[in-house]
Amino acid sequence: IETSMRNTPHTRREFLSRAGQFGFAAAGLPLFAELPAALAQEVEGEAGRHGPEGTAEACIFIWLGGGACHIDTWDPKRRGDGKKQPGSYYDLIPTAIPGASVCQPLNRSAPLLDRAVLVRSLHHDVVDEHAAATNRLHTGRPVSGTVLYPSIGSVVAHERGSGDDGVPAYVVMGYPNVTRGPGFLGARYSYIYLTETDAGPTGLARAADISGPRQARREALLAKLRESYVQRFRGDPKIEDYAAAEVAGLRLAGPEFMDVFRLDREPAELRTAYGDEFGQRCLLARRLVERGVRFVEVSFNLNFVNGTGWDTHNEGQLNQHLLIEGLDRAFATLLTDLERRRLLDRTLIVIATEFGRPPEFDGGGGRGHHSRAFSAVLAGGGLRTGQVIGETDELGREIVGEAVSVPDLHATIYRALAIDPAKELHDGDRPVPITDMGQPIMKLFA
Repeated sequence: IETSMRNTPHTRREFLSRAGQFGFAAAGLPLFAELPAALAQEVEGEAGRHGPEGTAEACIFIWLGGGACHIDTWDPKRRGDGKKQPGSYYDLIPTAIPGASVCQPLNRSAPLLDRAVLVRSLHHDVVDEHAAATNRLHTGRPVSGTVLYPSIGSVVAHERGSGDDGVPAYVVMGYPNVTRGPGFLGARYSYIYLTETDAGPTGLARAADISGPRQARREALLAKLRESYVQRFRGDPKIEDYAAAEVAGLRLAGPEFMDVFRLDREPAELRTAYGDEFGQRCLLARRLVERGVRFVEVSFNLNFVNGTGWDTHNEGQLNQHLLIEGLDRAFATLLTDLERRRLLDRTLIVIATEFGRPPEFDGGGGRGHHSRAFSAVLAGGGLRTGQVIGETDELGREIVGEAVSVPDLHATIYRALAIDPAKELHDGDRPVPITDMGQPIMKLFA
């Protein structure tokens, strides 16, 4: 079990486990009979302390697949030489957070970071495998041989649903992947995915030669067949989930949802401000949450920009600034766009990646993988922003203060979205905690 490196009080789950070991139940004693009053109140009050007090209604989850270097972005250190001298690849610049700097390619975002929180002490123990680390960041847990855990997007879809009947709860802009899936929650809490932002989900588009009346006749016939099949296998959750997902998909094929993808209805000046293809994805994410989508993942891992994407081994480091500048432009515009529309306090923006990169440079001038310390960003969402959480050493190798585990990050996101991070989900009749012992970063909540 992954736990935070900082000292935390015992959780209710730990207490109950230990109480069972001491045989309270076997002895027939009331569970809290032998506890000091203060400790009993602490255990009973835990759910209230960590319960749903957030105000965010939606989350835009920006995914930097490949492993974005923390000391070249949000946690700058002394300047390295790109060869033998370890350190950041870029100069540092001040931000709107007093005493906090970021790297120079983030110059548009730097003056706006009073709307954000820099989490500089994220960590886990997966370093060599991108897929496993990506799964860790999306599910908050190691892979299990007995439980297929849901992604954070699917948990949000399960707990909050969509904000409107005409839109899905969960959208992924990127290729489909099991790490983004619903796991044991079932197909109805999966995602709609997009690979092209201008056309919408191709699987929902009606063929050009199918008229409206013809489509209606087809759907009526399909509904009869579907109902017959569900009745035949009544009680089978997989069949019921699939049928529910099918109905939802047909509903989403209507004009209300598909109209969201008409980016040409936005002012040309705004579209230009967002920037290239990744920026247009961020603009579309804003339109989606505006319509009631609860969780949108925006993937940014375009290899052709610098040859390697965020996985900057060897020569990928040379043009890493092109990726960072694209992120900077889109993020800064998204912040101001949401703020202008009075949506920033109700929309949590998360920038995350599977791990960071070490301060040393490899033989080709790039960097390897590093999971002992890396960064994430939280913005908006009603949080107490303008803060830095955690600290790393002089080169960003190790955490030296206020460590944040991946489950802690998940618990913080859930709490911001008014989801109780102490809640239990169920895989059949098996209770599964919503996070792997995660604790919200409480100083982010008023």
